[in-house]
Amino acid sequence: MAAHGYGPELISLFLRLVLGAGVSLRAVPRVLETINRALGLSLAVPCWTTGRLWLLRLGHAVLSAPAQAAGDWAWLIDHSVQIGRDKCLVILGVRLADLPEPGESLRHEDMKLIELLPAQGWTCAEVDRALEDAARRSGCAPRAIVDDHGGDLAGGVALFRQRHPQTVEIYDAKHKAACLLKGRLEKNPRWQEFQTRVGQARCAVQQTELAFLTPPGPRPKARFMNLGRQLNWARRVLAHLREPAAIGKFATAGRLGQKLGWVESFEAEVAEWSQWQHVVDVTTTLVNTRGIYRGVADLLAGRLSQLDALRESAQSLGRELVQFVGSQEAMAGPGERLPGSTEVLESCFGKFKQLEKQHSRGGFTRLLLGFGAMLANVTGEAVRDALRASRTADVQQWAAQKLGVTLFAQRKLALAGATKSG
Repeated sequence: MAAHGYGPELISLFLRLVLGAGVSLRAVPRVLETINRALGLSLAVPCWTTGRLWLLRLGHAVLSAPAQAAGDWAWLIDHSVQIGRDKCLVILGVRLADLPEPGESLRHEDMKLIELLPAQGWTCAEVDRALEDAARRSGCAPRAIVDDHGGDLAGGVALFRQRHPQTVEIYDAKHKAACLLKGRLEKNPRWQEFQTRVGQARCAVQQTELAFLTPPGPRPKARFMNLGRQLNWARRVLAHLREPAAIGKFATAGRLGQKLGWVESFEAEVAEWSQWQHVVDVTTTLVNTRGIYRGVADLLAGRLSQLDALRESAQSLGRELVQFVGSQEAMAGPGERLPGSTEVLESCFGKFKQLEKQHSRGGFTRLLLGFGAMLANVTGEAVRDALRASRTADVQQWAAQKLGVTLFAQRKLALAGATKSG
């Protein structure tokens, strides 16, 4: 490649190891050296900092690529949060004409990165302004915006829709379901007691022969979107308490009862809560794979009616979810199908955290552009075109405009000042 000492295929291989195989940037040179020694090859081995710059330029190219002007775009929006005050607004887009077939979920490669904007203290007005800027760059407002109904996001979308009434807002089904679970559990004294006992059990067994039954750690955020892990643990413990012989090689029935026998006192509640979770899972899976369209609420009602022996509380939750999905399908026009979930965006956030690894402790840095690279086609030809389109100077300019003085840079300056004063 022009202005590069490495060819597009080698650059593509480096980026595939990072983005596809989950190898850290620093580890890729060691992987390439190992491959060379094992197979007797002579692949060039770039420095990890060179590969990091390729990643940033690829991400910048993805972010800068213009979106096709069309009236059938759907945007998925949310904030990514790290240490410090900054939150990054991310907008992913997909055209309704390009939605996957019913029954399939949206994938990373289906999405176009519309916006990647870090800022401090987002307000409704700032979200509205960011949406308007994105619409201006895209050539038109989207047909739909899918979000989690967080205060600043929902408020910003409402302001945006006042000027663009053709845009509808879709409430992410998983977040709605989590709100319904929260309303049922948050003030339930038995749930509070269960959470307390789970925390005590974690300390009681994690350094013992029963460590393999340590309950999953708490989630500080989105607790009611992640109940399944705790409920699965409780059901597994109940099964072992009924049939302790299965763990006889590792612990005695007496020790099991001493440490975790208390779970039996919650058997009825765990069964009920598990039914609630099952109803939620059926709903969110259906919306994630089918989308929102006229008739999807009836389909959901039919799916839920097939679940065996649901308690009245689970049936009530199901009716609320069917009613909610019905309110969302009213947003769709005849023959129109809209996304009903931000799950693909949440998945991108998770993958980005893996890409960052320990770097996230420094707040947002230029590595934020790596978010765009996760959505890129990483063939040799695509990489060559991307690196031609985005230069190192473009990355530096974007970082200066969008990031300013990063938390990492502030820390270095503070430490340097403390050293001098000492």
